[in-house]
Amino acid sequence: MTTKELLYVDDALSHAQFLVTQCQDAANSLQDKTLKLQAQQMADRHRQVYRKFYDLV
Repeated sequence: MTTKELLYVDDALSHAQFLVTQCQDAANSLQDKTLKLQAQQMADRHRQVYRKFYDLV
């Protein structure tokens, strides 16, 4: 991979991690079980995206 491509992957990793954190924080603060589950599922999906980007390196 070129340096520029690695920078793109690093940026994507940062964004994915940020989204995991935001969704997990939302899930932890929600009282409604349906919304809590939705936020947790979104966090899980962003973790999968993070892993896929991480595997590129």
